Amino acid sequence: MMEGDELCFPQLFNSSCRKPKRPEFEVMLIHILLSSISLLTVILNLLVIVSIYHFRQLHTPTNLLLLSLAVSDFFVGLLMCFQIMLINGCWFLSDLMCVLYQYLSYIITSASVGTMVLISVDRYVAICYPLHYPTKITQRRVQICVSLCWLCSVFLQSLNLKDNLKQPGRYNSCSGECVIVIDYIARMADLILTFVVPITVIVILYLRVFVVAVSQARIIRSHIAAVSQQHSVTLTIKKSELKAARTLGVVIIVFLMCMCPFFCVTLTGQDNLLNASSAAFIICLFYFNSCLNPIIYAFFYPWFRKSIKMIVTLEILQSGSCNDNVL
Repeated sequence: MMEGDELCFPQLFNSSCRKPKRPEFEVMLIHILLSSISLLTVILNLLVIVSIYHFRQLHTPTNLLLLSLAVSDFFVGLLMCFQIMLINGCWFLSDLMCVLYQYLSYIITSASVGTMVLISVDRYVAICYPLHYPTKITQRRVQICVSLCWLCSVFLQSLNLKDNLKQPGRYNSCSGECVIVIDYIARMADLILTFVVPITVIVILYLRVFVVAVSQARIIRSHIAAVSQQHSVTLTIKKSELKAARTLGVVIIVFLMCMCPFFCVTLTGQDNLLNASSAAFIICLFYFNSCLNPIIYAFFYPWFRKSIKMIVTLEILQSGSCNDNVL
């Protein structure tokens, strides 16, 4: 017979789920870790959003992509609060909230991966076709692509979770459970569209960017005396693009390192073989990626450090601060 303290809802003795037996220290450690990551993720990505939105100098196609990524990471930080609740193995909110939480998580993850693909395309054109970049990659086109990315994510996940959305809690076996079920074909299609294909595109494009970037870096370092003035300007532009490519390359590598364990476990269907500690580590790593992106910006982008200073000191509240030089 189950003890009352082992139930999610002791008052519902016959229908309540049992709490999984886990060391109290481990549960507390995961709670503290996820809570810290959640708070840091929300604050740092909010700083990125405010910076890019406020300062007109930062209204560039590349930064619009970073803005989309920061928005998705910001919501990941907020949704992490619900994941913390599930660490105890009990869901204390309604079945509808359970489905909405999972639904939003899937949408945000899909949008993040899609944004990473757009960032790879942006850097590919900037490095491999620098003369065509200003005409090919415009703010208007980037805005359309970002909007389509989010709309496609919403549409795709609505199809995947349509049964769960129609009847929340239909797959729960007891009170306090938060379970969604996606059929095998839909799950495989989702993995291919939101992981296999995008990751393949990202890797191929950045391998090409890496090859061209190495070649261009050698040209820049050579300081050829006979180069024309026009070519000198071109080299300077390419140097700045190379720096952006390096920074965003770090973002993508970190993204792959954090996301791949989660997707690989899902792809192989071996999630049932993981113990509680391994599953918790993969989840923490998955969420930690959203916290790392702004930290990378702080290391590589002087404009982000300057923007943070102006935001913290409330200089952005001054009239005309949106026109200030932060580059």
